[in-house]
This record gives sequence, C-alpha cells and structure tokens, in this order.
Amino acid sequence: MANHVSAEKRNRQRIVRTNRNKAVRTSVRSTLRIAREAIASGNVEEAKAPVQAASIALAKAVSKGVVHKKAASRTISRIQSALAHLPA
Repeated sequence: MANHVSAEKRNRQRIVRTNRNKAVRTSVRSTLRIAREAIASGNVEEAKAPVQAASIALAKAVSKGVVHKKAASRTISRIQSALAHLPA
C-alpha cells in the first residue's frame, strides 16, 4: 500500500503502462501468428502481406519500448528468411 501521494501516482501510472504494454504485446503476437500460419501455408504471394504487417507491428512495439530492439530484429529476420525459402 502506497504511503505517499507520489507513490500512489506511480502506482496509477504503472497500471496504465502495464495495460498499454499488454495490449501492444498481444497484437504483436497475433500478427506474428498470422504471418507464421501464412508462411506455413506455402503460398508466397499470400504470405507477403502478413509478414510485412508483422514486421511493422514489431517495429512499432520496439519504438514504444515493449519489445527489445534485438529481439524484434531477430524475429523479423527469421520470418523474412522463412518467406524467402518458400518455393516460388
């Protein structure tokens, strides 16, 4: 339990930030799942748009500080590589 006004404010801010981060993280995971499913389907043309959307979502999450820069870079690299290795 917070004993100072400033501590109570920090608690309120923490709750708001946690909820915002949770929403961003959930949407990133959803777009990644959609992209991975599109890659698994094997159709290059259908997979390009979801992979691009996942890359953008990860970049936005990095800019908001929700996902680490190198973790996002690694994930983007892996899905781009998987897309590139699909038979044309």
